Amino acid sequence: MAGTLRCVRDGALATVVLSNPGKLNAVDFAMWERLAGIMTELSADDTVRCVVLRGDGEQAFAAGGDIEEFLSRRDTLERAMQYHAQVGAALRAVADCRHPTLACIHGACIGGGLEIAGNCDLRICGESARFGAPINKLGFSMYPGEMEGLLRLAGAATLAELLLEGRILGAAEALAKGLVTRVVADATVDDEVAATARRICAGAPLVAAWHKQWIRRLQHDVPLTGDELRAAFAFLDTEDYREGLAAFLAKRAPQFTGR
Repeated sequence: MAGTLRCVRDGALATVVLSNPGKLNAVDFAMWERLAGIMTELSADDTVRCVVLRGDGEQAFAAGGDIEEFLSRRDTLERAMQYHAQVGAALRAVADCRHPTLACIHGACIGGGLEIAGNCDLRICGESARFGAPINKLGFSMYPGEMEGLLRLAGAATLAELLLEGRILGAAEALAKGLVTRVVADATVDDEVAATARRICAGAPLVAAWHKQWIRRLQHDVPLTGDELRAAFAFLDTEDYREGLAAFLAKRAPQFTGR
């Protein structure tokens, strides 16, 4: 049975659910296609302020790609390139989403699941969560376009350890290596993610988008230009900036509109 991807809206919060329960939410080709489409649509939606990605249930975020598909989807060079081009497109859509993205991680976060979570801005997991990419045991290498997000997140040493050893990491070690943002008790993962999403949604959405932009830009070892430095003050012309200052001075909660 094929997996599915669904998007649930609750005001400014969008939750994208990876669902393939019989296979620990393993991501099949149709799910990769749908993920790229949904994330592109959400990024263009000005009413969204935060996107949570999670697996269906609490056994797994996603236990990798659907290996059974590889017999038909990756049996030739041409089909393999088409398959992984789609995976890469989905991961880029997650990474390039204009709005803050948050991975809610229960259980197994392996292979393709780790790639998806690794392209989110924040990752919150339970104490029993597990992380890894043991594809050396399956005889194939990770596609370069899929390595990019994990390399940017955790660095070359951690990525090499994951890929060369094929070892599965527990939550505490994943936190120490920078693969996750926060580890909480299993029973409180959903509550912690909800609280984090509320804090994000309460902030100025234009500022969130700018912060994401500058975080990525500053990772490139190229000096900022004068135009870029001036662009960093674009907030001066926004209604949200005026509202934020007025709310602070009036000692009230700001009401941001994204303008």
